[in-house]
Amino acid sequence: MPGALSVSTGVWVGVGARDEPDALSGVSHFLEHLLFKGTADRSAKSIAEAVDRVGGDMNAFTSKEVTAYYTRLPASKWQLAVELLGAVLSEPALRNDDVEIEREVILEELGMDEDAHDDKAMTVLAQSLFPDHPLGRETAGERATVEAITPDDVRSFFNQWYRPSNMVVAFAGAVDHEEAVAEVQRQFTSSSVGQAPVRHAPTNPARSLAVVRRKSEQAHLVVGLPGLSRDAGEREAIDIASYVLGGGPSSRLFDEVREKRGLAYSIYAGHASYSDTGALTVYAGTSPAHLGEVLGLVSREIDTMAANGITNDELDIARGYLAGSYVLGLEDSASRMSRLAGHVLARGRVRPVDEQIARYEAVTSADVAAVCRQVLGAKRSLTVVGPVTKAAVRKLIA
Repeated sequence: MPGALSVSTGVWVGVGARDEPDALSGVSHFLEHLLFKGTADRSAKSIAEAVDRVGGDMNAFTSKEVTAYYTRLPASKWQLAVELLGAVLSEPALRNDDVEIEREVILEELGMDEDAHDDKAMTVLAQSLFPDHPLGRETAGERATVEAITPDDVRSFFNQWYRPSNMVVAFAGAVDHEEAVAEVQRQFTSSSVGQAPVRHAPTNPARSLAVVRRKSEQAHLVVGLPGLSRDAGEREAIDIASYVLGGGPSSRLFDEVREKRGLAYSIYAGHASYSDTGALTVYAGTSPAHLGEVLGLVSREIDTMAANGITNDELDIARGYLAGSYVLGLEDSASRMSRLAGHVLARGRVRPVDEQIARYEAVTSADVAAVCRQVLGAKRSLTVVGPVTKAAVRKLIA
């Protein structure tokens, strides 16, 4: 991106929450926090000051299958990103004292998430969709496991998975490819090749209902259905179906539940894909008095699309939205860097933009109807968090 004024640099590591032993649930997220604590000769404060001194950003995230570390710096300072990321990802200090400090930070984070009722609903739904499987666990872990993780556990996890064969370094912005490669070779010092984690798809049947009684102004409901894997041939079709169901202001649920009836402020649908499975979810927050009506409207739209698919006009709008938003999302260096890293880590290649747009444009109404029958016609899981009981919810859906 020669006209950009920034360079975004990221290191994507192919390990996440689903790759942890049960007893170490949350260790990926724990390690993500600890790497920015520095190296033997760099403190956390010195790293933060180096980035702040040039007006940049440095951050990280942990997901079910990936842990990512990234920066966005002025183009003239791009080498600093490689220097810092190379240091913390090659030789992190992982000091015992830092583990204890960050443990408290993560426990506070878990408490914060527990207080967010919509997040809690999503967490409980994952447990229902993927029972007794790592995909059903909270990414940050449970309080008991976070309290039990030792410094040696963290160091062992790092040594096992943070190896070159399981990492992708990506750049986007005003940077030369050959110079970037040379800088990575200088700054990343690990010589152990390593291997990627072996994953197993969920096999246990999903649970149909979970209710968490909480004192709150709203009832937070999430409907979940088993979705499609990342490389499924119908991925674009399910993306279109998800958008029509609840992906934006012109979607069926937004129009019916919010615009026509005023029963919710936030209502949406989305599809998440993993290497071997996926999940389609519908979320709505509504007053307890309207819970039954909203549940009925959500169920009705899911049933209708499972039986009849979508209209040609809905297909045209959804294809246009997905293709257009995909292109618009690539205007900044951070988005482009994330796309490069994610594609190479997941597929070993970068799918050209034109190819992705062509995949959206190739989807037909028949394709969407077939995937609606498959996904929306499957057995559903329902989670409700709020001032309601399980018995009361059972009566609403009976």
